Amino acid sequence: MIKIKIIVCIKQVPGTTEIKINPETNTLIREGIETVINAFDTYAIEEGVRLKERLLSNPETKEEVEVIAITMGPHQSESILREAISLGVDRAVLLSDRAFAGADTWATALTLQNAIKKFDDWRLVILGKQTLDGDTGQVGPELAQMFNIPFVGYASNILEINRTRMIVKRLMDDRYETFEIKLPAAISVGKEINIPRVPSLRGKLKAKNEQIPVWNKGELGLEDEKIGLSGSYTQVVKIFIPKTIHEVKMITGGPDEQAEELYGKLKELSIL
Repeated sequence: MIKIKIIVCIKQVPGTTEIKINPETNTLIREGIETVINAFDTYAIEEGVRLKERLLSNPETKEEVEVIAITMGPHQSESILREAISLGVDRAVLLSDRAFAGADTWATALTLQNAIKKFDDWRLVILGKQTLDGDTGQVGPELAQMFNIPFVGYASNILEINRTRMIVKRLMDDRYETFEIKLPAAISVGKEINIPRVPSLRGKLKAKNEQIPVWNKGELGLEDEKIGLSGSYTQVVKIFIPKTIHEVKMITGGPDEQAEELYGKLKELSIL
């Protein structure tokens, strides 16, 4: 029996605001600090598990369904994969290699793409809409572009899904939009889509005993110049804390004089 595979891409992010920057690479120093699952990725995990439950409960669905979590990071990232398994994910894979360090969104998407290629018959990739450290929201659409598959961002509801198509509703600033797309496809989700569950005792026991494979650049067939810092099209040149200057100026005179002076100051600041 063929399995429908749902891939959930997650990321480990700092669980504290007290982070340090490598002065040479201008990248986050992740070793030795508390880390957690990226908040938006918890909704991606939950939606993957819910879609599995929905497909399995549908009498018209004859295939099995499997949810697989993938993350790229150091070996300590294994902890978030075990947490994903405790939340209902069937299995997980860790992509870890020193050559992956310093990757921008493009190099990250390329690494994820080569990992996903190793799974046959995957139909959907789910990601959180953005990460709390990078905050770009670019990996999802870049991954879809690499695969040449449809992408829907800010998904807020999966109205229908089967093996070949899905209907997705997404939340925009001033409206909702609904798309019917062919599978395979990729979507990114935010907190509007569901309420993540808490780990079950059975899930915790499974997560504790699960063997999580680690794939490096060799197993993904990737060369150094295409991954990590070397394969990144964008690099952080400088990081600094912006200076905030508050200057107070008292306006004196009568109401008309104050209004005229205030108008002039606002024009100087290009506010008017």
